Amino acid sequence: MSIRHTTTGRRALAAAALTAVFGLALTGCGDDGGGDEAQQGGENSAQPSAPATTPSTEEKGEQQPDTAAGESVDPNVKLAEIRGDGLVLTIHQAKRDSGGFVTVQASIKNEGTVSKNTTAWAGTESALLARNPNSVAGATLVDKVGKKRYYILRDTENRCLCTTGIPPLLAGKTTSVFMQFPAPPDTTTEVDFTLPTFATTSVKISG
Repeated sequence: MSIRHTTTGRRALAAAALTAVFGLALTGCGDDGGGDEAQQGGENSAQPSAPATTPSTEEKGEQQPDTAAGESVDPNVKLAEIRGDGLVLTIHQAKRDSGGFVTVQASIKNEGTVSKNTTAWAGTESALLARNPNSVAGATLVDKVGKKRYYILRDTENRCLCTTGIPPLLAGKTTSVFMQFPAPPDTTTEVDFTLPTFATTSVKISG
Protein backbone atom coordinates (compact mmCIF):
# COMPACT_ATOMS: atom_id res chain seq x y z
CA MET A 1 0.00 0.00 0.00
CA SER A 2 1.28 3.51 -0.85
CA ILE A 3 1.90 6.27 1.65
CA ARG A 4 -0.82 8.34 -0.06
CA HIS A 5 -3.45 5.68 0.42
CA THR A 6 -2.50 5.27 4.10
CA THR A 7 -2.79 9.01 4.77
CA THR A 8 -6.15 9.20 3.04
CA GLY A 9 -7.49 6.33 5.19
CA ARG A 10 -6.36 7.98 8.36
CA ARG A 11 -8.08 11.25 7.38
CA ALA A 12 -11.31 9.41 6.69
CA LEU A 13 -11.23 7.77 10.11
CA ALA A 14 -10.52 11.09 11.81
CA ALA A 15 -13.43 12.75 10.01
CA ALA A 16 -15.79 9.97 11.10
CA ALA A 17 -14.66 10.30 14.70
CA LEU A 18 -15.23 14.08 14.70
CA THR A 19 -18.71 13.60 13.23
CA ALA A 20 -19.60 11.19 16.08
CA VAL A 21 -18.30 13.62 18.73
CA PHE A 22 -20.33 16.52 17.31
CA GLY A 23 -23.41 14.33 17.20
CA LEU A 24 -23.06 13.46 20.90
CA ALA A 25 -22.49 17.11 21.80
CA LEU A 26 -25.67 18.19 20.02
CA THR A 27 -27.64 15.44 21.76
CA GLY A 28 -26.37 16.61 25.18
CA CYS A 29 -27.34 20.23 24.45
CA GLY A 30 -30.84 19.18 23.52
CA ASP A 31 -31.43 17.46 26.92
CA ASP A 32 -33.98 19.48 28.94
CA GLY A 33 -33.02 17.98 32.30
CA GLY A 34 -35.58 15.20 32.16
CA GLY A 35 -32.85 12.69 32.90
CA ASP A 36 -32.06 14.38 36.22
CA GLU A 37 -35.73 14.55 37.10
CA ALA A 38 -36.16 10.90 36.25
CA GLN A 39 -33.16 10.03 38.39
CA GLN A 40 -34.53 12.11 41.27
CA GLY A 41 -37.90 10.49 40.87
CA GLY A 42 -36.26 7.07 40.99
CA GLU A 43 -34.49 7.97 44.20
CA ASN A 44 -37.73 9.22 45.74
CA SER A 45 -39.62 6.11 44.69
CA ALA A 46 -37.00 3.98 46.41
CA GLN A 47 -37.78 5.57 49.75
CA PRO A 48 -40.03 3.28 51.88
CA SER A 49 -43.45 4.65 52.70
CA ALA A 50 -44.15 5.47 56.33
CA PRO A 51 -45.84 2.54 58.12
CA ALA A 52 -49.36 2.99 59.39
CA THR A 53 -49.36 4.02 63.02
CA THR A 54 -51.03 1.80 65.62
CA PRO A 55 -52.03 2.71 69.17
CA SER A 56 -49.29 2.14 71.69
CA THR A 57 -49.82 -0.14 74.67
CA GLU A 58 -50.11 2.94 76.88
CA GLU A 59 -52.87 4.39 74.67
CA LYS A 60 -54.74 1.09 74.85
CA GLY A 61 -54.49 1.11 78.63
CA GLU A 62 -52.28 -1.97 78.75
CA GLN A 63 -48.73 -2.37 80.07
CA GLN A 64 -46.59 -5.11 78.58
CA PRO A 65 -43.90 -6.84 80.69
CA ASP A 66 -40.70 -8.26 79.22
CA THR A 67 -42.08 -11.76 78.62
CA ALA A 68 -45.46 -13.18 77.82
CA ALA A 69 -47.03 -16.46 76.88
CA GLY A 70 -47.01 -17.29 73.21
CA GLU A 71 -50.70 -18.24 73.06
CA SER A 72 -53.33 -15.51 72.96
CA VAL A 73 -56.51 -15.89 74.99
CA ASP A 74 -59.92 -14.28 74.98
CA PRO A 75 -59.86 -11.48 77.60
CA ASN A 76 -63.63 -11.74 77.93
CA VAL A 77 -63.37 -15.27 79.37
CA LYS A 78 -63.31 -15.17 83.18
CA LEU A 79 -62.65 -18.40 85.04
CA ALA A 80 -62.11 -16.52 88.28
CA GLU A 81 -61.73 -12.98 89.56
CA ILE A 82 -59.98 -12.05 92.79
CA ARG A 83 -59.08 -8.76 94.41
CA GLY A 84 -56.30 -7.45 96.59
CA ASP A 85 -54.87 -4.04 97.48
CA GLY A 86 -56.95 -2.16 94.90
CA LEU A 87 -56.07 -4.64 92.14
CA VAL A 88 -58.24 -7.14 90.27
CA LEU A 89 -56.73 -10.38 88.97
CA THR A 90 -58.79 -12.15 86.32
CA ILE A 91 -57.89 -15.70 85.27
CA HIS A 92 -58.79 -16.29 81.64
CA GLN A 93 -57.43 -19.78 81.12
CA ALA A 94 -55.92 -22.72 83.00
CA LYS A 95 -55.03 -25.25 80.32
CA ARG A 96 -53.44 -28.66 80.62
CA ASP A 97 -50.84 -29.25 77.87
CA SER A 98 -49.49 -32.48 76.43
CA GLY A 99 -46.02 -31.65 77.74
CA GLY A 100 -47.10 -32.39 81.30
CA PHE A 101 -47.75 -28.87 82.59
CA VAL A 102 -50.59 -26.43 83.19
CA THR A 103 -50.46 -22.89 81.80
CA VAL A 104 -52.42 -20.18 83.58
CA GLN A 105 -53.22 -17.01 81.61
CA ALA A 106 -54.43 -13.98 83.54
CA SER A 107 -54.58 -10.19 83.61
CA ILE A 108 -54.19 -7.78 86.50
CA LYS A 109 -55.85 -4.37 86.53
CA ASN A 110 -55.17 -1.44 88.84
CA GLU A 111 -58.57 0.00 89.71
CA GLY A 112 -57.12 2.55 92.12
CA THR A 113 -55.90 6.09 91.61
CA VAL A 114 -52.22 5.53 92.38
CA SER A 115 -49.64 3.18 90.89
CA LYS A 116 -49.05 -0.16 92.59
CA ASN A 117 -45.75 -1.93 93.20
CA THR A 118 -45.57 -5.43 91.71
CA THR A 119 -42.50 -6.79 93.54
CA ALA A 120 -44.50 -8.85 96.08
CA TRP A 121 -45.84 -11.14 93.34
CA ALA A 122 -42.40 -12.73 92.95
CA GLY A 123 -42.73 -14.43 96.34
CA THR A 124 -40.14 -14.65 99.09
CA GLU A 125 -37.81 -17.41 97.92
CA SER A 126 -34.38 -15.82 97.51
CA ALA A 127 -33.31 -18.11 94.65
CA LEU A 128 -36.32 -17.03 92.61
CA LEU A 129 -36.07 -13.35 93.53
CA ALA A 130 -32.50 -13.14 92.28
CA ARG A 131 -33.38 -14.53 88.85
CA ASN A 132 -36.95 -13.30 88.48
CA PRO A 133 -37.38 -9.73 89.72
CA ASN A 134 -40.80 -8.13 89.25
CA SER A 135 -42.42 -11.40 88.23
CA VAL A 136 -45.33 -13.63 89.25
CA ALA A 137 -42.99 -16.40 90.40
CA GLY A 138 -44.72 -16.54 93.79
CA ALA A 139 -47.90 -18.10 92.37
CA THR A 140 -48.89 -21.66 93.32
CA LEU A 141 -51.56 -24.25 92.54
CA VAL A 142 -52.98 -26.51 95.26
CA ASP A 143 -54.56 -29.87 94.55
CA LYS A 144 -56.78 -30.27 97.59
CA VAL A 145 -57.84 -33.79 96.66
CA GLY A 146 -54.29 -35.00 96.12
CA LYS A 147 -53.06 -32.78 98.97
CA LYS A 148 -50.19 -31.39 96.97
CA ARG A 149 -48.92 -27.88 96.20
CA TYR A 150 -47.42 -27.07 92.79
CA TYR A 151 -44.88 -24.28 92.29
CA ILE A 152 -44.05 -22.54 89.02
CA LEU A 153 -41.66 -24.46 86.79
CA ARG A 154 -38.06 -23.24 86.48
CA ASP A 155 -35.27 -23.72 83.98
CA THR A 156 -31.76 -24.91 84.82
CA GLU A 157 -30.75 -21.35 85.79
CA ASN A 158 -33.64 -20.94 88.25
CA ARG A 159 -35.61 -18.66 85.95
CA CYS A 160 -39.33 -19.14 86.25
CA LEU A 161 -41.58 -20.14 83.37
CA CYS A 162 -43.71 -17.10 83.97
CA THR A 163 -44.02 -13.40 83.21
CA THR A 164 -41.10 -11.32 84.46
CA GLY A 165 -40.03 -7.68 84.31
CA ILE A 166 -43.45 -6.32 85.29
CA PRO A 167 -43.24 -2.53 85.86
CA PRO A 168 -45.22 -0.73 88.56
CA LEU A 169 -48.87 -0.94 87.56
CA LEU A 170 -50.17 2.55 86.85
CA ALA A 171 -53.66 3.65 87.88
CA GLY A 172 -56.30 2.34 85.50
CA LYS A 173 -53.83 0.14 83.60
CA THR A 174 -53.82 -3.62 82.98
CA THR A 175 -50.96 -6.08 82.53
CA SER A 176 -51.15 -9.60 81.11
CA VAL A 177 -49.34 -12.45 82.89
CA PHE A 178 -48.82 -16.17 82.47
CA MET A 179 -47.51 -18.99 84.68
CA GLN A 180 -46.63 -22.62 83.98
CA PHE A 181 -46.90 -25.35 86.62
CA PRO A 182 -46.35 -29.11 86.69
CA ALA A 183 -49.64 -30.74 85.80
CA PRO A 184 -51.56 -32.52 88.55
CA PRO A 185 -53.02 -35.97 87.77
CA ASP A 186 -55.57 -36.14 84.97
CA THR A 187 -58.27 -36.89 87.53
CA THR A 188 -57.73 -33.44 89.06
CA THR A 189 -59.92 -30.96 87.23
CA GLU A 190 -59.95 -28.13 89.79
CA VAL A 191 -57.19 -26.49 91.83
CA ASP A 192 -56.77 -23.51 94.15
CA PHE A 193 -54.74 -20.66 92.71
CA THR A 194 -52.76 -18.27 94.92
CA LEU A 195 -50.63 -15.20 94.23
CA PRO A 196 -49.15 -12.96 96.95
CA THR A 197 -51.35 -9.93 97.86
CA PHE A 198 -54.44 -11.66 96.40
CA ALA A 199 -57.04 -13.96 97.89
CA THR A 200 -57.16 -17.65 96.98
CA THR A 201 -59.58 -18.80 94.28
CA SER A 202 -60.64 -22.12 92.71
CA VAL A 203 -59.86 -22.61 89.02
CA LYS A 204 -61.06 -25.32 86.65
CA ILE A 205 -58.41 -26.91 84.43
CA SER A 206 -59.25 -27.42 80.76
CA GLY A 207 -57.61 -29.61 78.15
